[in-house]
Amino acid sequence: MVTPKSYGHAPLQFGQDPMPGRLIVVEGTDGVGRSTQIALLKEWLENAGYAVQETGFRRSELTGSGIDRAMRGHTLDHITLNLFYATDFWDRLEKSIIPALQAGKIAVADRYIYSMIARARVRGVPARWLDDVLEFAIVPDRILYLDIDVDELLPRVLSCRELDHWESGEDFLRGADRHSCFVEYQGSLLEEFRNLSDQYGFETINARRSVKDVFEDLQERVLATLETMDN
Repeated sequence: MVTPKSYGHAPLQFGQDPMPGRLIVVEGTDGVGRSTQIALLKEWLENAGYAVQETGFRRSELTGSGIDRAMRGHTLDHITLNLFYATDFWDRLEKSIIPALQAGKIAVADRYIYSMIARARVRGVPARWLDDVLEFAIVPDRILYLDIDVDELLPRVLSCRELDHWESGEDFLRGADRHSCFVEYQGSLLEEFRNLSDQYGFETINARRSVKDVFEDLQERVLATLETMDN
């Protein structure tokens, strides 16, 4: 069992007792392949006999629908939207992630506080302010970051959907068109992720490869975490 650690002051209701489960985070920008890899991980883990709790952005019953409405209407400033996301994260941590870890499950998070931080920083939100807001977050057992370049990301996104307002950063950029905004925004976001990798200890996975190759790399990293549960 592992005693949970937070990035700052942990809320008292989370407790300090060791928890038998493990928290694995898969990070990366939109379109990099997180959903595909998490689905493969979940199936593989469950076939191996592990109980899995999956979670991700805007899945809180408390705030998920509210964030969706705010994003559709483009009605919130950057600070307010980040407070909304922080509330969403708190609710999922309290009601989904912590109970899963206490029950001995593998909690798999499709993005974590790092996506929130990267998005906020490129929009000019003070880094120290958001770090303080999110200091209650539990430190994951593994942070697996899917790394890619904009030149390889763009055709992947366009092959399955049109570029949208938020993933192109049009809420704060004023480019000539959505394509140029996407390139500028995602380039800045990927640079920020690489800065966060040094700060938070990401394990970088080369996501430019095939789905199979990326998954095999993820499996190897996750197996090392499973071994700490079985010992």
